[in-house]
Amino acid sequence: MTDRNALKACCAAAYSSDIVALLLGDSYHPGGTALTRHLADGLQLDKGHRVLDVACGRGTTALLLADGYGVRVDGVDYSPANTAHARDTARAAGLAGRAEFVTGDAERLPHPDGVFDAVVCECALCTFPDKARAAAEFARVLAPGGRLGITDVTAVPDRLPPELTTLAAHIACVADARPLAAYERLITAASLRTVRAERHDRALTGIIDRIEARLALLRMTNPALAADPALNPETARPVLAAARAAIADGTLGYALLIAEKSR
Repeated sequence: MTDRNALKACCAAAYSSDIVALLLGDSYHPGGTALTRHLADGLQLDKGHRVLDVACGRGTTALLLADGYGVRVDGVDYSPANTAHARDTARAAGLAGRAEFVTGDAERLPHPDGVFDAVVCECALCTFPDKARAAAEFARVLAPGGRLGITDVTAVPDRLPPELTTLAAHIACVADARPLAAYERLITAASLRTVRAERHDRALTGIIDRIEARLALLRMTNPALAADPALNPETARPVLAAARAAIADGTLGYALLIAEKSR
C-alpha cells in the first residue's frame, strides 16, 4: 500500500472498531445529531431529494436524514465493516429502501456525475490525505444548484502541541485539520460557492467531556477493559488536556460550512 492508502486503512479500521463506538456512542462527530439537523436544515432538503453521506461510518447521519427528512440517502465509507453495519441497521429500522450503503473512497467516489441534490461530510474531510481531490469529487457528484454540507475540526497546524500531531491524533481528526479559511479555499477551488460558515467550537469541548466521562465510568465498572492502552484514562488524560488547551487558545475548533454548486 502507498502511505496514503495505509493512512486511509488505519482510519477506517479505527472508526469501525467497537472501542470508538464505546467512547463516542452512536454519533461520532462533535455536536451529535443536533448539529446534523442544523446542517441538514441549511441544505434545504425536500422529500425525494437524493443525498450522499461521505464517510458515513455506521450510518447514523444517513438514517437520520432518510427518516427525518424523507430523502433518499446513499452512504459511502472506506470501511467494509462500517457499511455492513449500516446496511443491517437500515434493514432493522425499515429504511433499507431509502438508505443504501457502499464501500468506497471519498477521493474516488463510486457515483456518476451530477446525481445528488446534497452531499454531507461530517468530521472526515480533515482525515482525507488529498483534501482537494475529495472536494472536487463532492462537486462532481452534485447536481447543478445542489448543496454541500461539511462539519469538521479546524486547526492552526503550526501551533499544535506535540500530543496533537501523532498518528493517533490524525485519526482523531486533529493532526491534519486546517483553518476554516483553508477549507473555504478548498471548496472555492472545487467551483463551489460558500453560502454559510459558522463556528461551533463548544461542540468539540462537548465531545472531550463525553470521552472523559466514559473513560472514568469504564475505569470504575470494567478495570480489565480499561487496561487497554486505547481506553486507559491515564494515557488519554494528557492528550485530552492538550486538546482542551488548544481549544481555549483558538488553535483547535469546530466549524460548519455550506456551499452551493452553480446552476
